[in-house]
Amino acid sequence: MALEHAILVSLSERSGSGYELTRRFEKSIGLWWNATHQQIYRVLKRMEDAGWVAVDHVAQSGKPDKKVYTVGDTGRAELARWLAEPDPAATARELAVKIRGATLGEPGVVAAEITRHRDAHAARLDAYLLIEKRDFPDPSVLSGQSLHQFLVLRGGIRTEQGHVEWLEEVLQAFHHDA
Repeated sequence: MALEHAILVSLSERSGSGYELTRRFEKSIGLWWNATHQQIYRVLKRMEDAGWVAVDHVAQSGKPDKKVYTVGDTGRAELARWLAEPDPAATARELAVKIRGATLGEPGVVAAEITRHRDAHAARLDAYLLIEKRDFPDPSVLSGQSLHQFLVLRGGIRTEQGHVEWLEEVLQAFHHDA
């Protein structure tokens, strides 16, 4: 996924200037996606050139015109296409943007993508738990390199547990919202 899709989701929620988008990213989407002021302006220019966004020039007293961006039909079509596109390699931040934008496409398709990711994380968790049971049956006796390997494995287990729990929560909320 490109920054374009995160911007399309944000602009679909509310039109705004590049400056306003930067502030929004810092307060909400930025929890998942960090983008600098310069990155946002470069991407907005590409999106404008591609016809994904339209620009309204708003006159300001004593300042240059403010550019207010809104999502155009081509941008909405691109967002719907991206939301429906399966991506087995999607990161948590990409899934977060898809979840946030689900109502801008087909929520059921996004839920199917979330289910695939939950299942993949659950399978990885099961594999890690088997390694833990097989290779570290008594963690209290570990030291040195074996302890460090165990601790890294535990980090993987905790990470996968977190992903599974979060994605299950998302799916329950989608089901409740349907």
